[in-house]
Amino acid sequence: MPRLALYALAVCLLAVAAAVVSFVQGDVFIGVVWILLVGLSSNMTWYYVKRGRAARSEGSVTG
Repeated sequence: MPRLALYALAVCLLAVAAAVVSFVQGDVFIGVVWILLVGLSSNMTWYYVKRGRAARSEGSVTG
């Protein structure tokens, strides 16, 4: 898995944890912002995974 995909996955998991904490504390607005960040970072994760697979199947060294 490419390094950027791992970073994006870490951000996604941390944002999920932050959203749960926000909702438990009753701060719905901040929780929704965290959920939006989860969506963005998960899309970034899939993008970098697919880009890495395509580069590997193409034989590209630059990635």
